[in-house]
Amino acid sequence: MNSDNPFTLTFGRQPSTSIARLEDINQIAGSFSSDNPMCQTYLISGLRGSGKTVLMTSVVKELQKSGNWISVDLNSSVDLLEEFSMRLADACKKSSGFTEGGIDISLAGFGIGLSGAKTERDSVSKIESLLEYAKKKNKRIIITIDEVIPNQSMKVFASQFQIFVRKDYPVFLIMTGLYENIFAIQNASQLTFLLRSPKIMLEPLSIQQIINLYKKIFKIDEPTAIKFAAITKGYALAFQAFGSLYWDYKDELTLEEILEKFDEILDDFAYRKIWESLSPTDKKIICYFSDNKKANVPDIRDALSMTPATFSKYREKLLNRGLVASKEFGTLELALPRFGRFAKLLLAYEGE
Repeated sequence: MNSDNPFTLTFGRQPSTSIARLEDINQIAGSFSSDNPMCQTYLISGLRGSGKTVLMTSVVKELQKSGNWISVDLNSSVDLLEEFSMRLADACKKSSGFTEGGIDISLAGFGIGLSGAKTERDSVSKIESLLEYAKKKNKRIIITIDEVIPNQSMKVFASQFQIFVRKDYPVFLIMTGLYENIFAIQNASQLTFLLRSPKIMLEPLSIQQIINLYKKIFKIDEPTAIKFAAITKGYALAFQAFGSLYWDYKDELTLEEILEKFDEILDDFAYRKIWESLSPTDKKIICYFSDNKKANVPDIRDALSMTPATFSKYREKLLNRGLVASKEFGTLELALPRFGRFAKLLLAYEGE
């Protein structure tokens, strides 16, 4: 295998060969960088492997070009407020010019008690001391939380973030997550302010850009590039996976053999987890497409013996999750490459 492979299968890593979602990057970065931001939170939703982390990372890199931004990455599986207080202090220490002639970061977490001794302050007090100073220094804080989960820590953090915004602190937040997790967080009773936050549902990558890149990298003709791009269906993981495999094996294996490895990667990296998250009815709908590239909605309903009202509920959920697409009125098709074949095999294995 060639070590100079320009593609990557590492989740979250910025690939050396990638297709930038410039419209989304400019939308978020432009909104946050304005003198009077209309919002201070953005939500990025999409399937595993759709490029959520890469988009979020690209936005942060774009913001940091100005030199006025301090980035803080948080892990949603821990106490987010405590994590934020520690990560913010660390980031401020590293920020150029942040500590000049002002706050001593090492003392930001302490107050002076009645006895004159230093006493530990709570996380919110520490954070507010740093945010207040950041405001004076014309610095903005961008917080990123990848793959959010609707746990209690997230609810507490989001509620406190709303207070930071109300106090006019220069703090901004980007969260990525699966559709169902973003939906649960937005609709938590105490977090309904997130319903007003802009949300980006990741669309497939540009097929034309995939064609152009495959032509350039592999030095192949346009019909072949079109064929390869069609295999990926614009799914970010598939674009990287097929590119990586073709780069390594184009001189050793047939296309069919490469596609076998392609299926294995999609299975290991994404499809099995996606499948496990589906309800029995979701699975039956998905499997209907195993032998059909595209189908009319009435035909699907009739084949599965579902009423229009019942099918509409499942249709909307599958569309929102990015599992199916409706490119023509009244039709549906699978949005993920070769997922129907995978689903059919698993459903048979499960004995349903």
